[in-house]
Amino acid sequence: MPNPELEEQAASESPETPASEPESTASGAAAPEAESAEPPASTDEPIEPTDKRFRLRPRLRPRLRLRTLALTLGLVLVLGGAGLAAVFAAHGFDDPPAPDLKQVTPAYHDFAASLPWPNDGETALWAQGIGSLGTCGDQTPVPIASVAKVMTAYVVLKDHPLTDGESGPDILVDQQAALESFSRDESSAPVRAGQRLSERTLLELMLVPSANNVARLLARWDAGTQDAFVAEMNAAAVSLGMKDTTYTDPSGLDSSTRSTAVDQLQLAKVALTDPTLLALTAEPMTQVPDDPDVLSNTDALLGADGVVGGKTGSSTPAGGALMWAAHRTLDGEDHLVLGVVLHQASGTSPEQGLSSALLVSRRLVEAMD
Repeated sequence: MPNPELEEQAASESPETPASEPESTASGAAAPEAESAEPPASTDEPIEPTDKRFRLRPRLRPRLRLRTLALTLGLVLVLGGAGLAAVFAAHGFDDPPAPDLKQVTPAYHDFAASLPWPNDGETALWAQGIGSLGTCGDQTPVPIASVAKVMTAYVVLKDHPLTDGESGPDILVDQQAALESFSRDESSAPVRAGQRLSERTLLELMLVPSANNVARLLARWDAGTQDAFVAEMNAAAVSLGMKDTTYTDPSGLDSSTRSTAVDQLQLAKVALTDPTLLALTAEPMTQVPDDPDVLSNTDALLGADGVVGGKTGSSTPAGGALMWAAHRTLDGEDHLVLGVVLHQASGTSPEQGLSSALLVSRRLVEAMD
């Protein structure tokens, strides 16, 4: 590929030929000018280097040209290799980090070690009846985006339990939730002020299309204020042993809501083994009553490879995040496997982050059968 810098440099070094200067004759001498100049005192006098007509480049000997070419190619390869290595490292193409398998039962140690652990972010896996399948990543608190809504649903259902088929009490949609439904900066559901929607419907709207305005509405309904509800969320986290988790809002939109994959797996063990909450996350779609728009689940893994529930999260600070539940056959027996992946492709767009979280999760799920 032509190098503009090198071409510009070569052009500046080339001999210039002003239009007023005479062309050379076949013998190489200058043609006579209109006004003859004084001849030099001696033909042995050196040519003045400032005369641009005679600033000719020396021709490289063939051997020297080959050596120069070899050195140039070598430099390109070295610099190119270093550049490619930097690109690969920046995008996670280097060797994957070693998973932490200290908590894995010896019978499943080799199996866990062979899983396609993500190169990025944090991961934690657990199987019902087996225990830990290992963790990967630094396990330092990171933004978790809408995965926070699993704790919101857990607290609401702890305070207002629902049994199979039960819709729960009707909840009045306030003006704040209605106004927030028009926000273009976050996910929302088109609820209207004055509507009365059941607890189950609102939980679906929060968990399936991941409506932030509904998460805040449920928080106000449950605890009176959002701040009071957030205090309940943090108290629940402490009771579950989630020592590296801080909730600052019920939706996860606030990037100060942070946790680790290990902590979120602690929540998954109680949230996604609850039949009601698991079934809510497994709904492929939902809608606001009397509204024609169908709202699809943001979890594209549902229904494939035994995936029976979960919750997505994505934002630029959080990257992509996913808490999932899947039935897998391990050693000839069916087990409910829970997984959490956080901070995938953080700093990119929410769409890129979520795509990455879904991809690495799918690879883990597929490798377990």
